[in-house]
Amino acid sequence: MKLTQIRATLQVYRQRVQQRLWLAEMDERQLRDIGVSLWEAQQEIRKPFWKA
Repeated sequence: MKLTQIRATLQVYRQRVQQRLWLAEMDERQLRDIGVSLWEAQQEIRKPFWKA
């Protein structure tokens, strides 16, 4: 794997972590506003960062 590929992969991992942290901070109303149920958010939050 080339260094540029490694950097790109790490960037994707960081983005997933950040997005899941944001989801974890949202209340049910905010989740509804973005079209995500509480159950869906919880499922996404539980995923490890390497899984899409």
